[in-house]
Amino acid sequence: MDDCREKRRRCTKLRVSTDNNDMEKMMHREIERQRRQEMASLYASLRSLLPLHFIQGKRSTSDQVNEAVNYITYLEKKIKELSLRRDELMLLSRGTPLDDSKDEMETMNHVVVRQCLVGVEIVFSSRSCRGQPRLSSVLQVLSENGLCLLNSISSIVDDRLIYTLQAEVNDSNLIDLSELEERLTRMK
Repeated sequence: MDDCREKRRRCTKLRVSTDNNDMEKMMHREIERQRRQEMASLYASLRSLLPLHFIQGKRSTSDQVNEAVNYITYLEKKIKELSLRRDELMLLSRGTPLDDSKDEMETMNHVVVRQCLVGVEIVFSSRSCRGQPRLSSVLQVLSENGLCLLNSISSIVDDRLIYTLQAEVNDSNLIDLSELEERLTRMK
């Protein structure tokens, strides 16, 4: 009889132990399921923030995370480029006088000419009033120097008209950037 009781008690302990293990497994499965759902939700929100051309055709989560890294790197580079351009424009809008004459400073054109990937980039700033060079005059100078306009952006900052032009150069050896800058600076 003691032997029977002992067997029953062992069975009960085993059943309780098995029930506890089953409960722990169920709890672990539920926690893991919630974690997977949360990760899927986070991946979906990350994917929704990426432009389509960064995730087009990418199905795996690792590919999408990699493209997110690429996009962040791209944005950081763009921010640096735009910050440099903003700083340049701020310098151009303030101007730098050749002498102490305020009238000279206000009527003077400010020009930065530099090489870029497509050829030449020109940032041209002048007072936005009558008698100042028009874009057509600037384009004529570019044409005379063998440059072909690719892109043009204009804006007005503190009563100064600012053009940012990108021009293609057929032969970079035939163009003198400092001479072009001087000619545009002196243009009326």
